[in-house]
Amino acid sequence: MSKSPVLRRKPKAEQRAEMIEQILDAAEYLFSKHGLYGTTLKEVAQRVGVHHSLLNYYFEDKKALFDTVFARRAPVTIDRRMAALDQYELEAAGKPTVEGALRAFLDTDLDLYINGGEGWKNYAALGAQASNTPEGAALMDKHFDPLVLRLIGLLKQALPGCPEEDIFWGYHFVTGALLLTLARTGRIDKLSGGLCRSDDFEAVKDRMASFMAGGFIANCRRRAGV
Repeated sequence: MSKSPVLRRKPKAEQRAEMIEQILDAAEYLFSKHGLYGTTLKEVAQRVGVHHSLLNYYFEDKKALFDTVFARRAPVTIDRRMAALDQYELEAAGKPTVEGALRAFLDTDLDLYINGGEGWKNYAALGAQASNTPEGAALMDKHFDPLVLRLIGLLKQALPGCPEEDIFWGYHFVTGALLLTLARTGRIDKLSGGLCRSDDFEAVKDRMASFMAGGFIANCRRRAGV
């Protein structure tokens, strides 16, 4: 008579890690839809299927949970884009272009949302949601400033003589367009009668860097009187 297989009980550390991941996934989804103030810990707990007191065991409060959700994926996109900018600068050999720098910065990030599954799309929407609040802006500063300044440095090389404030304004317009895209509001779907879709990141990747590069160049030439 054969013996029944013995089911291995997961170590407590593994159970804890899995539970935290479930909580972070649920919170990420809800924060991406409703923001920090529009989401409650009780709603997160209900989505996970646990009592809300368990969340207080792992996280001090809702803001601590929000910060952890925001920080979880940030190093992945930051490291990928830093590496892409480094590689592009090396390949450019002292002659970077605006579009080349923007493609390293934008396309590398968009690839995560194209290929990374629904979790990454939720994170994208969360970033768009968070960037319009003081708390979210502080997290952007904390995690993303070194990456942004790396891009700014390449743009300065690509646009010698361009007033520095115009390069920063250019980045401001780029990040505004990117965050609107990541929010996937569906507005462009309605305006275009279905010709464009707000979740078509492939279409955005094909167009955004070249469109924004044209804006940088035109503005700098206008300011220089060329």
